[in-house]
Amino acid sequence: MFKRKPVQYVPKPPLFEDQEVRPFRDYSHANLTNDRKIWAIEETNEIFTNYDDYLARMDFYNQASFIYINVILTFPLTSTSQKRFISEITGASQLTFFDALIRETDASNQVEDTFPDSLKEPILRKVQFSQISRIDMLVDRVFEEFKNDFYPGERVTVILDNGDRWTGVIREKTKFPALHNLDGTLHRKSFSRYFVTLTENEESEALVDDDHVMRERKHFTKQMVRSFLKNTLQREAWAGAPWLVKELYAHQYRISTLVPDYLRYDHQVAQRKANNISKKGPFDGPILNFFGGQNRLPELKPKSHKSKHSQQDTRSRQDQFLDYQRTMPNDGVVQFPRGTLPSVSEAQFLQFINPTPAFPAIAAKGVPKPPPPPPVKYPIEDLELPPVRDVPRRPAMAYLSEELPVGVGSEVSSGLGSGILMESVGPILETWDTLNVYCEVFLIDSFTFDDYVEALQLTSEAVPCELLAEIHCAVLKRIINDEKDLNGQIQVVLPVAPHGDSEDDDSTLDGSTKVSPEPANKRTTRSSIAKSEAAELKAAATQEAKQHRAAEIDQSTKGYDWRSRLRKRDLKNGKWIVVIVGLLNLLAVNPRLRKDCDQILAKLAPLDMDPTEDTAVSQYACLDVNLRVKILQMLCMLSLETPAIRGYMEDCTSQMTQFRKEKIDQQRLRKATMEELKILHEERKVLQPEDASPVPELEDLEELEELKVDDAEEDEDVVMEDSEDQEPIRGRSLRRANDRAIERKKKIEAERERKEKAEAEKAKKPSKEARKLEKILHKIEDAKERIKACEDEMATLENDLRESDCPRTRVLGKDRFWNRYYWMERNAMPYAGLPTSSTADAGYANGCLWVQGPDDLERQGFIELTAEENAHYKRAFHVTVPERKVMEEGPTHTFTAHEWGFYDDPDQLDKLIAWLDMRGVREVKLRKELQAQRENISTHMESRKKYLANAEDKKSESEEPVSRISTRATAHIDPTGHRCLMWKNTTALKELGHLHSNPTPRKAQTARTSKKAAAAAAAAAMVEDEGRQTRASNRQGKPLSRQGARYDF
Repeated sequence: MFKRKPVQYVPKPPLFEDQEVRPFRDYSHANLTNDRKIWAIEETNEIFTNYDDYLARMDFYNQASFIYINVILTFPLTSTSQKRFISEITGASQLTFFDALIRETDASNQVEDTFPDSLKEPILRKVQFSQISRIDMLVDRVFEEFKNDFYPGERVTVILDNGDRWTGVIREKTKFPALHNLDGTLHRKSFSRYFVTLTENEESEALVDDDHVMRERKHFTKQMVRSFLKNTLQREAWAGAPWLVKELYAHQYRISTLVPDYLRYDHQVAQRKANNISKKGPFDGPILNFFGGQNRLPELKPKSHKSKHSQQDTRSRQDQFLDYQRTMPNDGVVQFPRGTLPSVSEAQFLQFINPTPAFPAIAAKGVPKPPPPPPVKYPIEDLELPPVRDVPRRPAMAYLSEELPVGVGSEVSSGLGSGILMESVGPILETWDTLNVYCEVFLIDSFTFDDYVEALQLTSEAVPCELLAEIHCAVLKRIINDEKDLNGQIQVVLPVAPHGDSEDDDSTLDGSTKVSPEPANKRTTRSSIAKSEAAELKAAATQEAKQHRAAEIDQSTKGYDWRSRLRKRDLKNGKWIVVIVGLLNLLAVNPRLRKDCDQILAKLAPLDMDPTEDTAVSQYACLDVNLRVKILQMLCMLSLETPAIRGYMEDCTSQMTQFRKEKIDQQRLRKATMEELKILHEERKVLQPEDASPVPELEDLEELEELKVDDAEEDEDVVMEDSEDQEPIRGRSLRRANDRAIERKKKIEAERERKEKAEAEKAKKPSKEARKLEKILHKIEDAKERIKACEDEMATLENDLRESDCPRTRVLGKDRFWNRYYWMERNAMPYAGLPTSSTADAGYANGCLWVQGPDDLERQGFIELTAEENAHYKRAFHVTVPERKVMEEGPTHTFTAHEWGFYDDPDQLDKLIAWLDMRGVREVKLRKELQAQRENISTHMESRKKYLANAEDKKSESEEPVSRISTRATAHIDPTGHRCLMWKNTTALKELGHLHSNPTPRKAQTARTSKKAAAAAAAAAMVEDEGRQTRASNRQGKPLSRQGARYDF
């Protein structure tokens, strides 16, 4: 090659054109005359009849060009030759033509000998007419496609299932195409199977696939492919020219050399000109330009600087036409005298210069097929996935309320007869979560969700429920301080009371108002009469609009309203209900709360009953559960505005920041210890003798943990005998128990032998290396213990972060229909409640996975579509989104955000996880969260089942059922009849010395009171005033976490 282009040989003279070429220097067959001489170049088979041409050609082959170098200005200019030829196959440069030719010939022979014969034909057929411009890109494409593809006759290595390797020759190959699903996803990728005849035993064959066949690496490399392609391919010197197999190899492998029309140079030129014509204006085409350039406007182009070379350009085009005419079929050899031009017809010359037709092609032969759509990249929008009909549906949910969504049967509800409405389920969960998250601020014990629901449903005045009274009193005490704390300052912003309901109201007990006497000399006019009639109508309307007597109950004792009662903590014997009546009467001023407050007060202070405190207490005993939930919801919303709750949130936020910093420090410490342990292991390998037993490496820590688990399982598998008459009872059986027992036995024996050998070696007099090795082993054990301590501390900090995240309730995720999934134990509370709670033995807090329906914005934008959008979706998937929701959700549904369902069984949880589709953007996140929390959720679901079953057994064993007759008489009640009656507020008893609902009277301090008792009373008062300080503090004075028995409250 010369200047990266193949060298073109000089054509033979006409005398030798039609003659058969014989070995060089034997030209007797040419019938030359005695006075005619010829000169030939043997390597290129070129013949010259002119000696000057021969010398010029030899000079071209031996020295390609001259570069003049001016070494020193005082010396004349000298010239030196530079070798410019390049070997096309090896790429070696700076060669003469003959050196490059020798190297190409040797490299070609070497490639022919080493390249696999079975790959030559398929590779050449693959690259024939390829338009990849760069040779390196072509080599990469061929190598990637053929490196894992094998052909009959090729020598390969077969890898059997047992790991043995055999050499053989492929006898037969069968290729199976890839299979795709209807949605375009790949069902099965393409693969091949081969019958391989083994060389060690020619009578035996192996049937293998792509994964069990390989070729020797040195037989197929990119360098070999590059050399092979350079040796067998050629290409013309114009942009976009296709690669062509050389005629010798094309004839040998019967490969067609007929270049398609669209790949020819003339077609490319015509296409380029057609594109240029199409870019012109609508009146510049050949149809309206029949008269040539006589009516054509002058083109505004800059003056060309190539006019001097116009004659040379014309001559160059004529030379090109000579080459073109020489290649035409059935033409003889045209030979012209030196320095003359051929006589060419004008039509032939114009056809050569402008080979494009006058009019562009109107239509192509065929429209090319559009490229296939790109494969879908998951995850995508969940509702854009096609529905799958023959798959299990979502498992059925249970419902807490006796109301059910539309289309749901009553057999799935566990709240039949409970009286709970569907709209009350959300507030029940909200209030339970608030009371348990901030239980340390309220100074109450945590309680289970089932006990809370049962307490709300308990409607008996004869059965005092401590849980119900304590949570109301604890929340109320956060709204207004004690009278000795800042004079009973109100901690929340309350609405302004109307004049008639203020503390200075002059209303009497019977509700009549004092009317001032009219003056005797009052003048009567028509305007005054109209005003008086309007005032009477307004008073009548006010009297008719009156729905309750809450104000009268609140002012039953003059000057002692709900504020004063709450400041003095007068909440004993149900007086907290009177405080609620007064508070709700004040909150009714807010238009947003007026409807709910009037509805509640109409039951607590009805118009047809006396406005006394006993009326409110007795009415609350039979109050509907949905109204009780509304009361607690309003109280909890007020408590969240108090400084105590806000301070607790700020403390938790600061505490989370501190926990994150400590976790990062532990991670850095663990990483540094791991690096230290790695260095110690390297030192141990150097010092440890080769015959010594190996010490477990860092990567064997998991094996040690598995050994501990297996030892625990071994303890469970021990045979236990209760008596001589009974059969021996075994623990739970394990799969592959025998294999594990054998493995454990081997490990124990190996460990015992290692210890015995170590003790024997230790008994000998240790050498200096042995003492150093023992010291390193001690350091390794110490490093492992430090790593384990870091991991334990990181797990504890991660759990503390979860328990401190109290400002919000986090959702696990959403499914394809925008249903939200909640696990309440995940948010700012221990998984099983406070460990010091009176019901801590229940082992759970909520024990359910809750499902909430889609929000209005999500429902209207993604499920309830317009008619046009529904039609478009139905054309694509043959079903609308609401129909798909009913079909895929199974027998239970949630259509709005006010509808709730739950799962309480681990099997249903597993079915739900299996139902979620990982190809959707929402469900892949939800599935990940459920799988991460599955063990904890299942454990607490099982604990809930056991707790409820034990409570039912105790309830059935109770002989005297609980009386539901409304009476004020206090009787002895067996707490086994109701679970909620077993709850006790031990936190208040421990911190305050009394319950919130039954405070002990405070006595004046006497001189005989000890200093210790006074300090204890002061501490209790301080704890009562600032609930957020009841948590144990760390070194920085921050409250600590509540998990397990780590801290003692």
